[in-house]
Amino acid sequence: MMKKLSVFVLAALIFGCAKNTEPIVVSPEEFHKSVDKVTEIMIHDIFSPPVASRIFAYPNIAAFEIIAKQNDDYLTLSGQVRELQSLPEPQADKPVNYQLAALIAHMDLSRRLIFSEQKMATFRDSLYTKWQSQNEAEFEASKAYGLQVADHIAEWMNGDNYNQTRTMPKFTVNTDDPSRWQPTPPAYMDGIEPHWNKIRPFVIDSAGQFKPTPPPPFSMEEGSDFYNEVKEVYDISNEITAKGDESEEIQIAQFWDCNPYVSVTRGHLMFATKKITPGAHWIGIVKIASRKTDSDFDKTVYAYTKTSMAIADAFISCWDEKYRSNLIRPETLINEHIDDSWKPVLQTPPFPEYTSGHSVVSGAAAIALTDIFGDNFAFDDDTEVAYGLPIRSFNSFNEAADEAAISRMYGGIHYRTAVEIGVNQGRALGRFLLENLKMVKDPELASN
Repeated sequence: MMKKLSVFVLAALIFGCAKNTEPIVVSPEEFHKSVDKVTEIMIHDIFSPPVASRIFAYPNIAAFEIIAKQNDDYLTLSGQVRELQSLPEPQADKPVNYQLAALIAHMDLSRRLIFSEQKMATFRDSLYTKWQSQNEAEFEASKAYGLQVADHIAEWMNGDNYNQTRTMPKFTVNTDDPSRWQPTPPAYMDGIEPHWNKIRPFVIDSAGQFKPTPPPPFSMEEGSDFYNEVKEVYDISNEITAKGDESEEIQIAQFWDCNPYVSVTRGHLMFATKKITPGAHWIGIVKIASRKTDSDFDKTVYAYTKTSMAIADAFISCWDEKYRSNLIRPETLINEHIDDSWKPVLQTPPFPEYTSGHSVVSGAAAIALTDIFGDNFAFDDDTEVAYGLPIRSFNSFNEAADEAAISRMYGGIHYRTAVEIGVNQGRALGRFLLENLKMVKDPELASN
């Protein structure tokens, strides 16, 4: 009996050792799930669109830099992205799995950038347990390097002026100038992130590099260019709401709403409904395109990284103009001068009007994605299905960007100029990023 038991023990030990040396394979789906978890937590924590763009960018960069260290098809961002230094080297005698280290770095940096850290930690720990059981030595070496890189990127991240902007004064509303932005109903929130132009950009030279032409001169005199823009928003809104909620324009407006600050008032209660940000919607499109092309782990990380940097710089550029022109929203002027009972299809977000953030961000993201996956890339956008909205289909990323831009006018929260100038502002920024950032050795790799 003892001899038989010893055989079983020996077999178990052999089996256990064999199991514990199984190579760890990290799939693109695991990276998608990590990004999705970040999006889920950001919705829960209600981060503003500019802050959310920062939360996406840094963890993706950390992951990409690790991939570029091991895959010769990709080029490091150090020396290209502002103030980023080369990564530390892993220990030569350790069996580092670079894809595993990249995912670990992504999760760790993401955890540092959100409020609900425990939600990310729970997700991370479930993966840690699995990987450790597969190959403890490989897991520990990869974890050590991933966390080392996360520390390195965090140190660089902490120099981007974000912490300093947390202590800067709130935006002061100018009630003496009728052209200046005023808080809008129902919550009448303060203007968010008035100092975002002080955040260090990733690729663009400065926040003001893509300063757009100014909006039409303010005038509520009938027949003036500006008045005509205000009246156009009012007329289009009345036209599409008369068709009912099934109208194509209202469906487009709702699909691209992406406003994390929607406040709902019921009786004496006011509460917020939670939605993704504009940047998060485009990050969702990265996932769709990566899956459709069956992109491997490394290309998936590359796609997220390039797109998230374009989005982050687009927010810096757009917010620089928003608080420079400080333009009043349609809702305020229509209620004051045309129809005091009018409400926009979408709730007006809490910051100045010009230029349209959706338009700038969508223009930049579409340029980056077209470079990665090619032009005329047809896709079904199911990003909003989780929030009760149907799938919309597009023939290209630029077509999606144009729809995202005009959705703001259908929603009653932007004038035409902010939309049209905004999407071109984003595209110009996106083209600059492509011209000044080399992430792949072979340009064909980006669209294969």
